[in-house]
Amino acid sequence: MRKNLKIINGKVIFPHRIIDNASVLMEDGIIKEVSEKKISDKTDLTLDAKGNYISPGFIDIHIHGGGGSDFMDGTVKDFLTIAETHLQYGTTAMVPTTLTAQKEDLLDILSAYRHAHTKNKKGAQFLGMHIEGPYFAMNQKGAQDARYIRKPEKKEYTEIIQKNGDIIARWSAAPEVEGALEFGHYLTSHNILAAIAHTDAIYEDVVKAFEKGYTLATHFYSAMSGVTRRNAYRYAGVIESVYLMDAIDVEIIADGVHLPAPLLQLVYKIKGPDRIALITDAMRAACQKTNNSILGSKNNGLKVIVEDGVAKLPDRSSFAGSVATTDRLVRTMHKMAGVALIEAVRMMTLTPARIMKIQNQKGSIVTGKDADIVIFDDDINIQCAIVGGEILYNKL
Repeated sequence: MRKNLKIINGKVIFPHRIIDNASVLMEDGIIKEVSEKKISDKTDLTLDAKGNYISPGFIDIHIHGGGGSDFMDGTVKDFLTIAETHLQYGTTAMVPTTLTAQKEDLLDILSAYRHAHTKNKKGAQFLGMHIEGPYFAMNQKGAQDARYIRKPEKKEYTEIIQKNGDIIARWSAAPEVEGALEFGHYLTSHNILAAIAHTDAIYEDVVKAFEKGYTLATHFYSAMSGVTRRNAYRYAGVIESVYLMDAIDVEIIADGVHLPAPLLQLVYKIKGPDRIALITDAMRAACQKTNNSILGSKNNGLKVIVEDGVAKLPDRSSFAGSVATTDRLVRTMHKMAGVALIEAVRMMTLTPARIMKIQNQKGSIVTGKDADIVIFDDDINIQCAIVGGEILYNKL
């Protein structure tokens, strides 16, 4: 049975304000009370935040790996390693993400997720799988393996979803590819979030995609079209289309490398914190000191180099995922892009929770929600991470 836990002497971050000298009471994994005064309830354990910030746990809705493991390795051990590694940097919930692959490999990874989900007691919670690909535009493949990129095959995706629809939370595809609109409608009819990714679409394609259920732009700016010319005429690409369409959410790799400060500020200015989710897009080299790594499976993934705080293809023609952690994303938005701490945290908590339709359970420190909490200092260094009312990481 979970013990009751009380946090005292901290600055609680709400979506629109911060309260000082606050206390948070948790009972049976749920937030029971938040107060600016001392909470008198007797508890099994009292944790002194020592004046640090008490924040909702960070939610990463797009992550591939870390700590030397990748979800494409397809083992329970690797799933757990990634969850436990990123917990130390503030991630209390995540959406494990695949890369473009063969159908059999995707089915194996989904099977591994099922087993890992039941064994994950010491790391960030799993919120369902994100399948990234393989239905992409070849011209926007980025670091995705071209061997596996293909058009949506109805027989293939219906088989995958019929077997695993309960654990697939989202799927990213290029909406202009033949068959992708029907695919998007099928996803949304099965309560799976459809996202636009690795795409050469123009405005007219994005409008049709939105009508079929595509409501999120995957790693915005990365591997997607901007203004393009066809037969001398200019067309708005995905980037401009997403800016024009207020109802489309975006996720951004806010590591300061994929998007420098001016672009972070531009996205923030146009879309606002309620439409932006910060994501790591982290690969296996995250949280490791290494100059060489592999994107994807150890068996058949792509060799990459790690330099300048990011992973790259060896010829430096493309980034190959990030080595970021969620604390770095919040730090970058706040200190490099100049966004208020409250809003940087919201983009790492409540907004991703809303996008994944779990805002009633997670994303803010509110009575009745899951007791997923992180404590960090003024430099966003994680001091403590609590998942479901259990202290899983603590430096206080």
